[in-house]
Amino acid sequence: MRYLRSIVLLALILAAGCAGLPTTNGAPTPDVAPTATTTPPPTPQITNTPSGPRVLKLWLPPQFDPDLDTPASQMLKARLEEFTARRPDVRVEVRLKALHGTGGLLDSLTTANAAAPLALPDLVALPRPIMETAALKGLLRSFDEISGPVNQSDWYEYARELARLQDSTFGLPFAGDVLILVYRSTIISEPPADLNAALQLNGPLAFPAADPQALTTLALYLAAGGAIQDEEGRPTLQASPLENVFTFYHEAASSALAPFWLTQYQTDEQAWEAFLDNQAEMVITWTSRYLNDLQADFVAAPLPTLNGNRYTLATGWVWALATTNPDHRLPSAQLAEFLSESDFLARWTTALGYLPPQERAMEAWGTASLRSFSSQVAESARLYPSEDILTILGPPLQQAAVQVLKLESEPAEAAQAALQSLSGP
Repeated sequence: MRYLRSIVLLALILAAGCAGLPTTNGAPTPDVAPTATTTPPPTPQITNTPSGPRVLKLWLPPQFDPDLDTPASQMLKARLEEFTARRPDVRVEVRLKALHGTGGLLDSLTTANAAAPLALPDLVALPRPIMETAALKGLLRSFDEISGPVNQSDWYEYARELARLQDSTFGLPFAGDVLILVYRSTIISEPPADLNAALQLNGPLAFPAADPQALTTLALYLAAGGAIQDEEGRPTLQASPLENVFTFYHEAASSALAPFWLTQYQTDEQAWEAFLDNQAEMVITWTSRYLNDLQADFVAAPLPTLNGNRYTLATGWVWALATTNPDHRLPSAQLAEFLSESDFLARWTTALGYLPPQERAMEAWGTASLRSFSSQVAESARLYPSEDILTILGPPLQQAAVQVLKLESEPAEAAQAALQSLSGP
């Protein structure tokens, strides 16, 4: 009997020990509360296991908001959805940032880079001036370092200049903007071929004569063969071409072409409003202004120059990389390339009211008449000067131009004053 009890006791001990072993048939294992002296096993570290799609943060200014009820917004939204459908490993999260000021694109990039790098966007839409500043601050990554050399063979020359800074590609251009002439066809039958021909028209010709950056004056000066940098890259001006531009201003101010009130206009918007209000029959403005406020009798023409040669200034928008996450750089660059594909850009920029920066996209852009004109001005356009050059050259050119247009200074005198201002007091 004692022997039998020992066998039964041994069987019970073995059965209790087996109850604590893991099962292999998928059945749940009962929880066993550890005693005070029991140490739970360490949690295994799982590596290389995906936790879901990578979230790419895309920053946009409000005008490109894909949730707006506009054709352009709907196109962008559909394009983003197409990208994520093709790439189930990626999800795109759009955030809107103001273009300027506190909390704007540049301010947010600077703040996040210093204090919260994880909050930085992976891809961001930037106008050229902000792209330039952000790249110089080290806030952007070069496309050349991530996806190899970018194919620029189909870009207009100004678009190549738009994308690059200090021999690196910091942006993929998706929208261009070019300085042009717009006139009323009900009053002016033919646009002036050059500035001398413009003097024969009744006018007025509206433009922001007091623009702090003096972009119209710079465009005419550069078209006349003037240089804005010396051999060492320092900002400079040349007397002869500048005097020629100011001679035109003086003659325009002495006729009806450039009335006194032009010297009060500092912005493109002010000049355009004068044109809309019938205060002027012609206006020097940007293609985006013209395309977004198109009216039946408005006709666009190339910017008239002193010698009649085709030349104008351009700017535009680019997709820029700001991510600090190495795993996000390649898919972010691929998203930028997908959003810059020519067929999509042809449709999207038409709806946005911008010029496509690619020749292939231009072939399917807008209407036939607009394509013919726009391709001409795009081919003759060059990127307008960098911010550091505009900061130095803009104020003296503005002051001299206003004095000539007010007939307070002779062209040669004004040109010399502008040159002397660059060499200091």
